[in-house]
Amino acid sequence: MKGIRARNGWTLKEMSAKSGIPVSTLSKVEHDRLTLSYDKLQQLSQRLKLRMSDLFAENEEDAAPLITGRRSIGTIEGAARVTTDNYDYHYLCTDLRQKRMIPILTRIRAHSASEFGELVRHQGEEFIYVLEGRIDVHTEFYDPVTLDAGQGIYLDSSMGHAYVVGEGFDEALVLGVCSSTDDGLMDSLLSLHG
Repeated sequence: MKGIRARNGWTLKEMSAKSGIPVSTLSKVEHDRLTLSYDKLQQLSQRLKLRMSDLFAENEEDAAPLITGRRSIGTIEGAARVTTDNYDYHYLCTDLRQKRMIPILTRIRAHSASEFGELVRHQGEEFIYVLEGRIDVHTEFYDPVTLDAGQGIYLDSSMGHAYVVGEGFDEALVLGVCSSTDDGLMDSLLSLHG
């Protein structure tokens, strides 16, 4: 209701005049305190020359943008550190809960796919950017690729993958961002570490 009114630039009073529904009723409907009967919905659609389905359609463009005002400063000192045989992870911005993307600073130590072991898989997608050194990226469906400092790769995280130190380096440092539409991404990532 509010979207229809906003699209047309009507006040509640103007919409009431056009639809024949009292202002107080329209206000309650817009604030989810009242629902209209089928007869009233039919009256509304006829008077406003709308299809009945238009009254129930949710148009993303009409929705006001959700501004959460969230922010977090990520520092190595404030990071949650997780050490595994292959990686030393520093999960950044841990003060924010239910993030849709997880920033991770990772020091890579494994030097080969065989040393790394089984490829990892988790929900979502990720982007890895090499800050120091060189890495070899092993994935389930592609040949390995080598990335030097200043290069990155974006991939589907549900595809098996592993990052290992490239030739000529003892370690590599990467910044990764994992994302997912699922709210449980952080739990999913942490479960990989046991």
